[in-house]
Amino acid sequence: MTIPFYVAPEQLMKDRAEFAQKGIARGRSLLALTCSGGILIVAENPSRSLHKISEIYDRIAFAGVGRYNEFDQLRVAGVRHADTKGYAFSRDDVDARALANLYAQFLGQVFTHEMKPLEVEILVAEVGWEDSEDQMYEIAYDGTISDRSGFAVLGGKNEEIVERMQGVWSASLSLDDAVPLAAEALGGTRNLAPADLEAAVLQRGAERRAFRRIPDDELAGLLGRKKSS
Repeated sequence: MTIPFYVAPEQLMKDRAEFAQKGIARGRSLLALTCSGGILIVAENPSRSLHKISEIYDRIAFAGVGRYNEFDQLRVAGVRHADTKGYAFSRDDVDARALANLYAQFLGQVFTHEMKPLEVEILVAEVGWEDSEDQMYEIAYDGTISDRSGFAVLGGKNEEIVERMQGVWSASLSLDDAVPLAAEALGGTRNLAPADLEAAVLQRGAERRAFRRIPDDELAGLLGRKKSS
């Protein structure tokens, strides 16, 4: 009779965490920040069809980094949950905090009980009528949930981007100023072109659907305005 191979639980959790972290770090980064016009989300993403940033519900956005097929499945599940809850109860009952908690529970369950953890980090953001009502929740591969204020950075070299954002972010930033600031923070010494970026905004004051993608021509104008000023 063969003896089963034994791995200490602490080592197993450590190995899973390292596996997920390496997979996420290989991807490109994503930055979300609040501004006077709402919540801006910018990701380094050269693909025009495989979106990292998407709409979940009226005032709620989803963003993910890591393995696309894994976080896109989470996006679809979130859309279905929000639609079902809004239909069964009220559209006002759908909120980012409840959705983020569900994501955290699912990711924590997979990390603890499955052989392979999901190689993803996700963001759930909801724009408020006032900037004090904005919500941003970052959910890690192990189900850890963090409430972010001001800005949030996912994936890639996130520590470097956080350092660039500290001291330059302000809640009074206009959308026109926030877009080039986000591009500079993501690029660092690199000069990212509009084709390298995906950007969307949850517009403050929108009556119902607040999510709007920023098209390439508008993005190019905002980045060009910063260079010429």
